[in-house]
Amino acid sequence: MKIKYLLSVIAIVAITQNSFAQYSQDAIRFSTYQTGSTARIKAVGNAGTAIGGDLSSVSGNPAGLGFFTHSEASLTPEFDNSKINSSFFGQAGTASRNDVNMSHAAIVFYQQLSTPRGRDKGKGWLSLNYGAGYSRTNNYYENISYGGQNATSSISDYYAGIAKREVAQYGSVNPDGLDGWAYDHVLIDNFGPANNPNSYQSTVNVPVTQLAGINRTGGQSEFNLSMGANYSNKLYLGLGLAITDLRYDSYSRFTESGNANVIENGPSSPFTSTFAQTQTTRGSGFNAKLGLIYKPVQALRLGFVFTTPTFYNIDDSYTESLATRYTGAASYENHPANPYQLSYNLRTPLKVAGGASVFIGKYGFITGDVEYIDYTTTHLSSNDSYTADEDNATIKSLYRSTVNLHVGAEINVNSIVYLRGGYSQQGNPFKDRSIGQDTKTVTGGIGLRFGSYFVDATYAHVNAKQTIFPYEVGATSPGANLNKNNNNGFLTLGYRF
Repeated sequence: MKIKYLLSVIAIVAITQNSFAQYSQDAIRFSTYQTGSTARIKAVGNAGTAIGGDLSSVSGNPAGLGFFTHSEASLTPEFDNSKINSSFFGQAGTASRNDVNMSHAAIVFYQQLSTPRGRDKGKGWLSLNYGAGYSRTNNYYENISYGGQNATSSISDYYAGIAKREVAQYGSVNPDGLDGWAYDHVLIDNFGPANNPNSYQSTVNVPVTQLAGINRTGGQSEFNLSMGANYSNKLYLGLGLAITDLRYDSYSRFTESGNANVIENGPSSPFTSTFAQTQTTRGSGFNAKLGLIYKPVQALRLGFVFTTPTFYNIDDSYTESLATRYTGAASYENHPANPYQLSYNLRTPLKVAGGASVFIGKYGFITGDVEYIDYTTTHLSSNDSYTADEDNATIKSLYRSTVNLHVGAEINVNSIVYLRGGYSQQGNPFKDRSIGQDTKTVTGGIGLRFGSYFVDATYAHVNAKQTIFPYEVGATSPGANLNKNNNNGFLTLGYRF
């Protein structure tokens, strides 16, 4: 047994290319998005597949552009209040933040097609309209905080598990890895022959006090180019191309304090240790949409839109550090000289959506959508040293296909005031339902029409429940239960010309 007496000065060891980033988790995170839309469509549960004639068609179902009989433009800023309540070993925690973003901006140009003299002006191809816009499809802004007393495990058990795997494969701990750091910090030690993987165990006594904080920022967005055609006011066809952008930043820290047996046959020593991770991800890609809307009768619209997979090129930068301080004795700190850089390709799942809208004369409409996404088809690849096979296998084993539901209604009060409400449910991609639940959104809004101008305001309450695990040690892995609530406000300002 190698004994380390706490009489040394601070030890600083640099590492390179020591990444514990979970690319399979990120692949699903970047594949779970919603169609960008105006405040009006947000208010009806984001059920815009079969409505048409709204600027959301630029980023949603491009067939809806065929309904326009004039040009139109709008801007939709968003206010997002995020509050996350946590429970960790019975102790409650909370964290929140407020952010303002541009949610949607679009313009449509109406182009009436000429018809031969003497032909019915309501038959044949009547218009071909073009649209361009920006839409935000995902927000990552959130703060998470949780903590409590853990009487079953220590994060040093996780470090010891890494050491066992390293010793079994290479004959020793990795001096530039997390297991080597923990060994230098006396959080783990070899209690037996140095070449025996099972000799490496945690020196920490439970219970320990654990506290975690995560700060995330960024989002996903699209720049959309679309066109939609109107045939005989019955069939509407559309095609869209989206250039996508991805920004994701995460900083997490996990602090543990307690007592460790760092001196053979001596008293335990109080310590505090913090494991920190920083991730910066940037990506760009593209997808395409093909849509149609058909009116079998005047009061009914049936919509369909097919969205291809998004093909991303992603650059990821990751660092981690470990700092340990023993009360009245030594301190240790390890951090990398350079971050671990990786470039990889991501193919998200395709999405198929169908919807129906029933228009009740001049009084309003009821609308609903169903979307299907198979998250097991998410795929990672790279020409770098990174091998994606394990992450792709993880995706197929842990995730599943889901169905997303959207329903809503609009009431025309007096041709100036419109009232709206809706509900949507986004399916949980995990096979294990205990890890997370469906994301549920309740919406309500009001619209005002003043000649060529219009204003729409929407409130959306989003709720999702999730369990996250700061480290993995088998059956005793600690889980933090998160109750996520977002209160979002959308305001669309538009002009017809």
